[in-house]
Amino acid sequence: MKAVAPKKKKAARRAKVLRGGELKTQARAIERLLRKAYPDAACELGHRNALELAVATILSAQCTDKRVNMVTPALFARYPDVFALAAADQRDVEALIKSTGFFRNKAKSLIGMAKAVVARHGGEVPRTMEELVVLPGVGRKTANVILGNAFGLNEGVVVDTHVARLSARLGLTRETDPVKIERALMPLFPRPSWTLLSHLLIWHGRRVCDAKKPRCADCVLRRICPSAA
Repeated sequence: MKAVAPKKKKAARRAKVLRGGELKTQARAIERLLRKAYPDAACELGHRNALELAVATILSAQCTDKRVNMVTPALFARYPDVFALAAADQRDVEALIKSTGFFRNKAKSLIGMAKAVVARHGGEVPRTMEELVVLPGVGRKTANVILGNAFGLNEGVVVDTHVARLSARLGLTRETDPVKIERALMPLFPRPSWTLLSHLLIWHGRRVCDAKKPRCADCVLRRICPSAA
């Protein structure tokens, strides 16, 4: 019995979500503290242009950024532009990206994306959400990564597993669907902060707010986090 009660109490704290002005105040405090803690927060996928970022982001599904960054140099050397990737043999691409997992589907998406960019956009990665999300392998999350980091356009908030987890733990939303989480976060933060916000939450999730063993004692948000132990 003694072991069960604390878990119930902790779960209740994590379910608490503030409302109205209090919620926006909480959000701004979170952003301020994370900006101070991670002044260098940025996209950790290695890339030199929008195409390389699109490729890296597609590869990052169910895979760590570290692993993707180990794979992409050889891939980019083999296929230096969108035209080369569009003409690639799928088996050759599969061999280069195999360690990222789901390599057959990813190879198909990469080649399909490149072909679509060539056919529909003259070889230039498009700069709108509407044009990006219809490319093979590109959903809203990937489109937000590309727009925010390659083009400096804040069209939304990237919601990965870290952002989803921290959004719940910090009491920002009870939503569990990535798109609904994004819609809940956008009004809470200034539009110019949307791209950076994702990086701040991801960096904090990787370094402190671990999925299984969050290091609450070392957390800069412990005084305002409703889930702090």
